[in-house]
Amino acid sequence: MGKTYLAGVISGLAGGVMGAWLLGHAGGPALPAPAAAVVATAPHEAISARRIELVDGSGRRRAEMALSPDGGPALFFYDSSGRNRLVLGLYAPAESEYPFVVLNDTRQQAAGIFRLFGSQETPVVVLKHQGRDRSVYGLNPASIEPFLVNYPGDGTKSRVFGDF
Repeated sequence: MGKTYLAGVISGLAGGVMGAWLLGHAGGPALPAPAAAVVATAPHEAISARRIELVDGSGRRRAEMALSPDGGPALFFYDSSGRNRLVLGLYAPAESEYPFVVLNDTRQQAAGIFRLFGSQETPVVVLKHQGRDRSVYGLNPASIEPFLVNYPGDGTKSRVFGDF
């Protein structure tokens, strides 16, 4: 009985190892690795993907790292209704890849933008309502002097101080 038992254990182990190898190399469905195996593996140097999505327990997309439609990399955050509410990223190469933060309202229109602008990369804050600029504050990219301009309901530019 001892030899039969040992032969059974060895053949079972060999069959399990070969089956795992075949699943991993023969195009079969990938099975999740046990937690102990995940901890024991060496870290990857890099993970490459065109898009990385974070979903909640209900399968709803809550965050996404991807390229924006204009080609700049960005991190998009979604509320529980699926609306894009926050974007952190870089503008496209055509806009000098300046960094930005955009706060979107519930209609997914930009309500606030914080970004760098101009050859001296000066900071600018744009406050918007219903897609229209209402107040712009920042440092003038030419002089680095502060400015504040407002746009009342009729859309005319009203300078409070500085030039923009």
